[in-house]
Amino acid sequence: MKGSVEVSARQGIVEGTMAVVEAKIQTLEEIYRLVWTAVANKRCMRAIYKARPRLFCPHRLGRNQAGQGRVLCYQYGGESESGLAPMGSPANWRCIVLEKLRAVELLEGSWKTAPNHSRPATCVIEADIDAEDQPERDPQCGQ
Repeated sequence: MKGSVEVSARQGIVEGTMAVVEAKIQTLEEIYRLVWTAVANKRCMRAIYKARPRLFCPHRLGRNQAGQGRVLCYQYGGESESGLAPMGSPANWRCIVLEKLRAVELLEGSWKTAPNHSRPATCVIEADIDAEDQPERDPQCGQ
């Protein structure tokens, strides 16, 4: 029936046959700040990257040789085009294009890493922040 659909913007619901999807678009600056915060505080993250959900701990944020934003991270969950090795494997290091991250969130929980990151020389040439330069955090204290 024409005109019978009622919209509630506050609830994000459309009564009738259609639904409203509310999605907050994050700016590149907001994403950069979230990743920077995660590196500084050794916190894990959840994000969408190349249309796949990912769980990762960012270790280094900066730029590659071409000056493009990159994140060197340890992926411990979610999906991956190349698949994930067992936890702690150096094969789970990823070099992520900062501009391709979507729906970025900080998570609580223990910091995850592995020895011998395989891409440090090519991923981030000029680091803005590096987790190795940050003080250790006690996951029990939520720092």
